[in-house]
Amino acid sequence: MEFLDLKTQQKRIRKSLEKRLGTILDHGAYIMGPEVYELEGKLADYCGVKHAISCSSGTDALLIPLMAWGIGPGDAVFTTPFTYVATAEVIALLGATPVFVDVYDSTFNIDCEKLESAIKNTIKDGKLTPKAIIPVDLFGVSARYRVIEDIAKKYNLKVIEDAAQSFGGSIGNQKVGTFGDVAATSFYPAKPLGCYGDGGAIFTNNDDLAEQCKAIRIHGTNSDKYNSEMIGLNGRLDSMQAAVLLEKLTIFDEELEMRNKVNDYYRKYLNNAQYIPKNYHSAHALFSVTLGSHDKRDQMIYRLNENNIPTVVYYKYPIHLMKGFAYLEYDKGDFPVSEKLSNTIVSLPMHPYLNHDDIDLIIKTLKDK
Repeated sequence: MEFLDLKTQQKRIRKSLEKRLGTILDHGAYIMGPEVYELEGKLADYCGVKHAISCSSGTDALLIPLMAWGIGPGDAVFTTPFTYVATAEVIALLGATPVFVDVYDSTFNIDCEKLESAIKNTIKDGKLTPKAIIPVDLFGVSARYRVIEDIAKKYNLKVIEDAAQSFGGSIGNQKVGTFGDVAATSFYPAKPLGCYGDGGAIFTNNDDLAEQCKAIRIHGTNSDKYNSEMIGLNGRLDSMQAAVLLEKLTIFDEELEMRNKVNDYYRKYLNNAQYIPKNYHSAHALFSVTLGSHDKRDQMIYRLNENNIPTVVYYKYPIHLMKGFAYLEYDKGDFPVSEKLSNTIVSLPMHPYLNHDDIDLIIKTLKDK
């Protein structure tokens, strides 16, 4: 059994993908070729935003807007410790300070009451200037953007939607990629829409921000590639990854529906999975369940492995307890929900091509003592 089945997916698009790759070999524009601009247009149309700016990774998709806003030393950026390290890493790379906020024990997304408390405490402390919030749409489920955007407006903060795991999801009729001031997603191969290397994209309706992001991704250049107008980086997407994404987009909505059916089937038998609020539509990047304790999780993983059923723990370590972030001087117990999740959560196989027989085997194994 595959945790993520990319082979079956590839069979569906291989002929058309090989044709696209052949075209790239013929025209020779391997980086930022016509496929990249075609992809950007289709991504913008898909989400319903004015601008989709492709880049080299989901990490750069988070980093570039922060650079455009001039985030740096003395600034506070609020996010959660229960996510992949890249979300906090980009803040630290710019010399700004990640200020962590615990998550809900239901959706695993940033707790909005605790978010406002953290902002107030930071202002009261006076050592840092609050500048931005990076909510994370964990495992495919969007954060509470209506509340988050109200908080951001109240304290004059920017919002970056970390949609690395949620592209294709929505809240009501509003698609992921349209929340906050800007959104960032990842096209890492394991994502619902993934390429065969690395890639990412930035989404915004702000014309000036879009132009800045486009310049930053190419070493801060605009009209003349040999004249940097600002500090930038090498954040370009290559044409072959764009070609992969263009072909995957042709089956993406169908695969999202297939993921949704897998999710529904799981939930017939499991009541300890991540909560999806009413009117929220997850991209189902992962199917994660929580167990009562670390020992129970280990026992369950062992039983599944004995039956050749793969599992992955996202995330074993909350960021505030990682050695790389020890300088922030957080302690164990500071974010109890995130710490409990790290000790009790596990992700089961989730992909569009997972069939009922596979899920039945998983469920049977889970229930066997």
